[in-house]
Amino acid sequence: MFAVADRYAVTDVPVLDVFAERWSTRVFDAAAPLDEEAFASALEAARWAPSASNTQPWRLIVGRRGTATHEKVFDALMGFNQAWAGDAGALVVFLADTRREDGEPLPWAVYDTGQAAAFFTVQAHAGGLFTHQMGGFEREQLAEAFGLPEHVQPLAVMAVGALGDPEQAPEKIRERELTPRTRRPLDETIIAAD
Repeated sequence: MFAVADRYAVTDVPVLDVFAERWSTRVFDAAAPLDEEAFASALEAARWAPSASNTQPWRLIVGRRGTATHEKVFDALMGFNQAWAGDAGALVVFLADTRREDGEPLPWAVYDTGQAAAFFTVQAHAGGLFTHQMGGFEREQLAEAFGLPEHVQPLAVMAVGALGDPEQAPEKIRERELTPRTRRPLDETIIAAD
């Protein structure tokens, strides 16, 4: 039987509970309504992410399940992601505006947008929502569907919603969901340290 606590990370040193307890589920409850208060808090956390020179280069496309926006985002997902992501309460596209208003490039826009996505994820989990970020989507299709200018780059699609029951998921998804979580050791991650 599945237990959420079985998914908690076993860390080498203590971290905040919200980090150890968070994982990227592929099993969402398709019948559960989106917790709008928790969702709004996650969006607000993303808004307050740090950015170089306070440029705030991230932009979002928010598609709640059952809307035309959700359908457009879902249609741009690649194969396997379509097998599970549609059950999430919302699909959020994180976009980086890589140019200032004066046309000058923002070389750190992708990094800053990643921080906004991370802030969103942590706040969503703290509010009882689950998330899964995806890179498997057709960027050009998404850009065309929403009329995005060339300097606004779709970076990731995030599924957000209530956790479903992995025991009820198709076998391929259930296997991935129940696979033990692992991370590369810090000594293999840190290139140089004094």
